[in-house]
Amino acid sequence: MTYKPELLATAASLEELERLMAAGADAFVIGEARYGMRLAGEFTIEMIAEAVKAAKPKDVKIYAALNNLMDNDAVDSLDSYVASLAEAGVDAIVFGDPAVLMAARVHAPGMALHWNAEMTSTNFVTANYWGRRGATRYVLARELNMEQVIETASSSELEIQVQVHGMTNIYHSKRSLVGSYMDHQTEAERLPVKDKDRGLYVMEAERKDERYPIYEDRNGTHIMSSDDICMVENLHELLEAGVKSLKIEGFMKSIEYNEIVVRAYRKTIDAYMANPADYSFQEEWLDAIKEVQNPNRELSYGFFYKEQVY
Repeated sequence: MTYKPELLATAASLEELERLMAAGADAFVIGEARYGMRLAGEFTIEMIAEAVKAAKPKDVKIYAALNNLMDNDAVDSLDSYVASLAEAGVDAIVFGDPAVLMAARVHAPGMALHWNAEMTSTNFVTANYWGRRGATRYVLARELNMEQVIETASSSELEIQVQVHGMTNIYHSKRSLVGSYMDHQTEAERLPVKDKDRGLYVMEAERKDERYPIYEDRNGTHIMSSDDICMVENLHELLEAGVKSLKIEGFMKSIEYNEIVVRAYRKTIDAYMANPADYSFQEEWLDAIKEVQNPNRELSYGFFYKEQVY
């Protein structure tokens, strides 16, 4: 079978999903906060079904995020939720907890399963372990460098997914840290507003120019990276390695920003796949992203060209 890379995106709404499909996205990860972690937006099961109906005619895939930390309450409703996802026609389930795998085996047999354990997805042996238990895709930790990504892609039996654009999570706690802090402030009217749209951030004393977005939701407190990964200029290295899925994380970004990013990566992928031997990166693809990039957030290569951090 001919290698066909996938451009994977997130969406905060059905409107954004439609617009990013038109911009060139091949697949989307969506879901609801009870089962999924750090989602761009909340999608009820009815909205997920609508997304599937909109995507199917265009051969676009819809993946449901069930990568949250599953407690007993969530597990109690997991069977019915997974069954509803299967009925809605989603193409895959993104999971990190074996409880999701067990529910899928019974209530969504044949469903593609994408294993995503955040920062612990670090080696091909673990990938193959989950492959033998039904996983079809392995979502790599964002802390791996290019050498490790290439080695895993060449040694794993599963499809490999990596994040190529957007912010990343650097800290998570189930505790309501923002709420606890706000409780000690004098502006009582600020207390109810602490979600990802509030615009809060934290800073380090030694790096005052870097701002780390912080917010709180039903899953606890999240601190995000101060910069955005941007691999569009070096995307050919991942394509040469046979990485199956290239994810654009549109979390906490506007629809307009995400449209421009998706178009840039679409052009890059298509140009490379049309003629790998004579491929040449066009600066205008990166320039389009730079024009809309928040000046307070640097574009970086993440960990792709850093030494081993584990």
